[in-house]
Amino acid sequence: MVAFPTGTVLRVLLGSEPLLSPPQAYNIHVNGVLHCRVRYSQLLGLHEQLRKEYGTNVVPAFPPKKIFTLTPAEVEQRREQLEKYMQAVRQDPTLGGSETFNSFLRKAQQETQQIPTEEVVLEVLLSNGQKVNVTILTSDQTEDVLEAVASKLDLPDDLVGYFSLFLVRETKDGAFSFVRKLQEFELPYVSVTSLHNPEFRIILRKSYWDSSYDDDVMEHHVGLNLLYAQTVSDIEHGWILVNKEQHRQLKSLQEKVSKKEFIRLAQTLKYYGYLKFDPCVTDFPEKGCHVVVSAGNNELNFQVRLPSEQIKEGSFKVTRMRCWRVTSSLVSVQVPMSNGPSGSSPGKSEVKLELAFEYLMGKDRLQWVTITSPQAIMLSICLQSMVDELMVKKSGGSIRKIFRRRANGALRRSDSQQAVKSPPLLDSPDASREPMAKLSSKLTSVSLRGISHSSSANDVGANDFHGNYAFEGIGDEDL
Repeated sequence: MVAFPTGTVLRVLLGSEPLLSPPQAYNIHVNGVLHCRVRYSQLLGLHEQLRKEYGTNVVPAFPPKKIFTLTPAEVEQRREQLEKYMQAVRQDPTLGGSETFNSFLRKAQQETQQIPTEEVVLEVLLSNGQKVNVTILTSDQTEDVLEAVASKLDLPDDLVGYFSLFLVRETKDGAFSFVRKLQEFELPYVSVTSLHNPEFRIILRKSYWDSSYDDDVMEHHVGLNLLYAQTVSDIEHGWILVNKEQHRQLKSLQEKVSKKEFIRLAQTLKYYGYLKFDPCVTDFPEKGCHVVVSAGNNELNFQVRLPSEQIKEGSFKVTRMRCWRVTSSLVSVQVPMSNGPSGSSPGKSEVKLELAFEYLMGKDRLQWVTITSPQAIMLSICLQSMVDELMVKKSGGSIRKIFRRRANGALRRSDSQQAVKSPPLLDSPDASREPMAKLSSKLTSVSLRGISHSSSANDVGANDFHGNYAFEGIGDEDL
């Protein structure tokens, strides 16, 4: 399967009805989770609306109608054609970002989950665990919910664009495992409630990478409080490395409630502003290595445990990634048999996600690096947002944006504004942290390797790669 520029993996699968019972339903899975269930006629209606708005030269070809009942082989062929069609539409910057396409997915998501449009209270977390309850409609899209949270916190309109809503999974130690950034084609309330698992939450976090933008956010006290709470949380969870002396200085600043000075000191620390991912597996520098990946400072940082148990560290700059892609495949999970002879039986299938990127190791030497992780979608989103931010900065633009106002001309403002509380004082740093050996500047030299291809109809073609525009500006002096 292919990931779109936003990092989204979309699949079209057959519904649970018998293959030959018309009309056939198709399950659209986004990032391995059922997003909606639609019929051919609904997709045809979407196609006709897109053609009406954008013309036949822009919209890809749609699988034709059939007069006679489809055979099982024809049903599968149509499914593949519909999947390619939906992927092509989503990949197109104009079509994939259109309100027609996104509203179609939002409406289908709500109808599939059978959630009526009504007013509800949605709980959104801040980085320090503080809960912000906002009154929204179940049909509110991501931007609407973000506006509601910003209004509740009294965050100025021109700072809202510096933050985003993320779907996370809360771990046993109270930390958060990031699943994905909530997108414009989904309804946050429906997305989180349809998972039927209280571990999944929605969190507000800054959405930029360049720490120089912190100055903009700290201009306002609410922005300062949000950034301060996130920084404290990242330190507490070990995302930012702190030695004993730095910890003493930070704790002193925290006791004095010197938030700006606290952030300024934190900005000088290793991994400030990085997102840390759950342990996973990589094929670099050799196959089967366990790795902890962190994203930040326009790079992916690897802390690799080699088969020899040695820990090494290295970084892959986004400007040296020629392209990347996310692929998914269904793998069968063996379930131990509870009765009878020892052994296992085939269990349910699970989605295996991989992020692969082609990296410029040296002059004229490109190499593929693969990360196998349930968070591959989020990793792709991070890479794309880094590239977008670099390109905006290169063109002299700014990520600051004024959020649109609602149709009635005013944002919702709660009568009881909720201040962002200061987080508790820092705990002592972990003295048992394992020292790491640095990889060489060129990391480890291995042979050039491509991604293996099977004969499956689900293979990803050459057009499914994310080209990296930031890569084009690299010169020999950067090597």
